[in-house]
Amino acid sequence: MERYQSIKKASILGIVGNLFLLIIKGIIGFISNSQAMIADSFNSAGDIFSSLMTYIGNRIASKPEDEDHNLGHGKAEYIYSMLISIVMILTSLKIFTNALSSLINKDIYDYSIWLIVVCIVTIITKLSLYIYTNKLSKKHNNLLIKSNSYDHRNDCILTTFTLISVIFASQEIYWFDGIVGILISIWIIYTSLRIFMDSYDVLMDKSISDETKQKVLDIVKKHPEIKKVIHFNSTPVGYRYQISLTIFVDGNLTTFASHRIADDLEKEIIREIDEIYLAVIHVNPIKINKNKRK
Repeated sequence: MERYQSIKKASILGIVGNLFLLIIKGIIGFISNSQAMIADSFNSAGDIFSSLMTYIGNRIASKPEDEDHNLGHGKAEYIYSMLISIVMILTSLKIFTNALSSLINKDIYDYSIWLIVVCIVTIITKLSLYIYTNKLSKKHNNLLIKSNSYDHRNDCILTTFTLISVIFASQEIYWFDGIVGILISIWIIYTSLRIFMDSYDVLMDKSISDETKQKVLDIVKKHPEIKKVIHFNSTPVGYRYQISLTIFVDGNLTTFASHRIADDLEKEIIREIDEIYLAVIHVNPIKINKNKRK
């Protein structure tokens, strides 16, 4: 519950912060005709949508399992992350065409000290949001909030370039403004594709990482009564995984004893590895040569 409440708070802060930035960037950008600032304002509009999708996706993902969704609603995080990435790509294409047109037509804009003020306010706001959301993404391992965190970080970098283009404009060097707009669009596309692929991997049931799989096998190896392991499978459930495997134990053990080994192993794996949501272990008997054991 703490995970979802924290992400809800972060998404609301993102909506409020980006709405504020959209208004001031849009007003100053269109008044001055700065393509870099206009591109930045479009980016803030996309950020509002991203924060809104984070809020909705987090709300759905927080619902517990039910009869229709036996494993919960965790994949909503990745569905909405994919939607965010698609909208970001479409926004960046619009930014790219506007900036390219500005560069080709050699558009100029009216330099204003307010352009610098808006850039500084944006950098401070976005840096604060990045630090906050980055801390949450590491704590809760949530792709939605991680996507927002990347977006805030990118905005800090891109607005810095916008600030540089404004400084150039004060010296009547206007071509850099169009170049910055193009760079912003390319950067957004790159970030969006990364988010898209992360979401795609989970929605396509990408297997658990080799590192986490090895952690599971290391736990199994600590139990000498388990002679063999086969059929290791994993399925993502939201930000965590469900795994299943088959173990072989001495066929001379009672059914109760052999299943007790599996039950205890399931609990140990879930307790020791945060990435594992559910462990399902099947038990098969294996013939042990008693004379060899002696």
